[in-house]
Amino acid sequence: MNQTIWKPNVTVAAVIERNGRFLLVEEETPEGIRFNQPAGHLDEGESILSACSRETREETAWRFTPKALVGIYLIPVLNRDITYLRFAFCGELGEHDAARKLDDGILRAVWMTPEEIRVTADRHRSPLVLRCMEDFLIGKRYPLNILTELLPS
Repeated sequence: MNQTIWKPNVTVAAVIERNGRFLLVEEETPEGIRFNQPAGHLDEGESILSACSRETREETAWRFTPKALVGIYLIPVLNRDITYLRFAFCGELGEHDAARKLDDGILRAVWMTPEEIRVTADRHRSPLVLRCMEDFLIGKRYPLNILTELLPS
């Protein structure tokens, strides 16, 4: 008997605000060009915090250090028979490397106001783009020590 094992895809996202604008990426997806927070999958053996810093750097060319957890989100994508478990962080934006090539599929990094993000909801990669921003704006923050990662050294 062949049984399918269900497991969610673990992803990380950076909710980065500077001067009233949020850093998003515009990316090519199977559904067309969409906006998303800098985000991506957790790699095997990688810490959740390292994954968030790495994905932000690869997709935006900005250094990012997570300082607080904004939230943990579970979202099924029914038409694709997949579920994502997203860890969203806010933190400290570091230096920008303008010469760095962005990940394949990333068209550009863009700074948008909350209103611009709200009115482009039909072009978001998922409903989590807006939800994570709104949670950030209402002050949701959890200390990083809420995470326990028992990774091999």
